[in-house]
Parts: sequence; C-alpha cells; structure tokens
Amino acid sequence: MLHPLDEYPVHQTPQSMSQVGTSDRNFYDRCYFNAHDRTGDVFLITGLGTYANLGVTDAYATVKHGNTVRTLRLSDALGDDRMHQRVGPYSIEVLEPLQRVRLVCDADEHGIGFDLTWDGSFPVVEEEPHVISNGYRNILQSTRFAQVGTWTGELRVDGETIAVDPARWLGTRDRSWGIRPVGDAEPAGRAADDTGARGFWWLYVPLRFDDYSIIVMAQERADGYRTLNDAKRIWADGRVEQLGWPVYDIHYRSGSRHPEGATLHLRDLRGEPVDVEIETLGFVPLHLGSGYGDADWAHGQWKGDGWAEVVVVDLDDPAVAPRIPFGNIDHVARAVCNGDEGWGLFEHASIGAHAPTGFTDLTSVAP
Repeated sequence: MLHPLDEYPVHQTPQSMSQVGTSDRNFYDRCYFNAHDRTGDVFLITGLGTYANLGVTDAYATVKHGNTVRTLRLSDALGDDRMHQRVGPYSIEVLEPLQRVRLVCDADEHGIGFDLTWDGSFPVVEEEPHVISNGYRNILQSTRFAQVGTWTGELRVDGETIAVDPARWLGTRDRSWGIRPVGDAEPAGRAADDTGARGFWWLYVPLRFDDYSIIVMAQERADGYRTLNDAKRIWADGRVEQLGWPVYDIHYRSGSRHPEGATLHLRDLRGEPVDVEIETLGFVPLHLGSGYGDADWAHGQWKGDGWAEVVVVDLDDPAVAPRIPFGNIDHVARAVCNGDEGWGLFEHASIGAHAPTGFTDLTSVAP
C-alpha cells in the first residue's frame, strides 16, 4: 500500500506513509476549528478526523444559531490517500501550510453549508504534550498545535446565508495527533472498579488580541493536582513568551456549573502580572451532537459507507438543560488583558469532584 508521500523524504518509520508508526487502534489525526462574529449568537464548531488503524474518517459541523444547535455528522471508509481530506460533502484544503486553510461543506439539504477560508493572525504554536493515564496505561498521548485567526466566506444555516467578513469574524483552531479513545468503547477492565473521588477538570483558553495571542491550558485531577499546565503569549514575529503558572478564578452561575466569566492571573518573564478578564457568551456543549463524549456517536466509530446524520438540540428544552454540565463546553469569549480587548474561546469541563472549586461529586454546584 504505497502512498504519494512515499515520493518525498518525509518518512518517520520503515513503513510506507500509508501506515502510521503504531498498531494502537486508538491512533488518530484530527483538526478542530471554530468561527464566530463576536456576539455569541452564531457559533460554528467543526472538524475532520482520520483513524488509520480503524479504517475510518469522519467530520462534523455544529452551528449554534440563537438557542438552537444543529450538528451535521458524517462518516465514511478511510481511503488510501489521507492527503485529500474529504468526507462526503465536507472537505478541507490546505492553501498555505500553518497559515491558510479552506473548509467547504455542501450539505444544504441537511441545513448546514459553508465555504470558509481561515487566515492565521499569528504563527501557530506547539502546545505542551498532553498525556492522560488510567493508572495502568496511557489512554491519551498527543501532540497539538494551535492558532488564532480570521474567517472569510459564507455560512449557510437552514436556508439563511450569512456573510463572513474577516473584519468581524474570528476564531481559533487546533490540530492534534497521537493516541486517544476513539471508535467503539473498549472494555473498562479493572480501572472501572477503582474507588475514590473521580473528577475531570479542564480549561482551554486561546485568545486573539490585536498585537498578540494568548493560549492557556490546564488540566487537574479531583484533588486539584495539575497534570497539564501551559500558558503562552505569541507575538506577530513568532516570539513565544511563557506566562508562568496560571491561577484561575472561574465565576460560576449560582446553582450551576455554568461559567459566566473568569479571571486568569498570569506573569510574564519579568514577573509582571498579565491579568485576563473573560466574559462568556454563546456556547455549544460538545457532547450533545459533536462527538466529544456524545452518547450516540463517538469519533472514529464505523457507521457504514457514506453515513450522514443531523442532530438538532434546543438549549431551552427542559430535558436538555440537565445534560449540559456533564461534558466539555465551548463558549465564545470576550477578554480584556491589561486594557487590551480580545476574543476567542473559553473551553471548560468540570465533571465530578474538584476540590479547589468545592465540587465534591457529580451533583454539586456553585453556591
């Protein structure tokens, strides 16, 4: 099974580029994009993934319009040439590596379509290695790069065409590859019987300002021990400045785990404070349609050739509200950093216990 890339000196293993360097079923290679007009009323989240050892590729496009979240889900057999990123009516074209990417979705019969071009505002930055263990083996081990930028083109939602102007439309993106749970779930095994407080706490905040971007990432265990810590400022000339150990204060809505805002306390290399005040706007629960912990569809699952499905969620539905806190949620974010205004993503999950914020179990909420 030779690959067109075999013509180039880019090999990382003794195998053809048609194969990946591990036989782990959970190997994945996936991208994520979001786009918004700074209001939170319209919020697009979309991505495409390949799962070489499962022989599957899939894509999704989720649009929040008002309080309705519509998701198009696509899956197909992975072809021999992964250079062509396409799943049914959805495709990604790299126009300029690490800078300009075009996304096209011609699925208007399903209520979603777009032709959008991404332009990075600042250079991509490699994030800290991400590793999660279940106590016996690594269940997630990945490399990621991230970038903030602007969008040009059009977004079509349920028959309405929305012009996307880069003067107004911003977003963030990341690409990651490595090992993470994909496809059908594996047997839980002994890990399922381990006792003790369980919790997953995650914070990911990429922000775009006029002169720089800031990316903050933190993950903590139930007791508050931090297992991932990354805070960087990226300048237009490519300089990357570390911003120390983020100290956070998340403002949860009373009686819930919904973050209405947050304060991030960072420090530059001289020890000077870099404080970021964040206000959250419209949000998308990634587990209610987009495939991130979704009860009905997981990335990499084999659904058959040319599979397509649409899921519509009403965020005002009383049956939906109780499910929202139990997953990873993406919020449009407005930010102010030492007087500079910026926009980006506030991605947060607080599931189960988390001692620093006073959550003791799955049901506890902010006072």
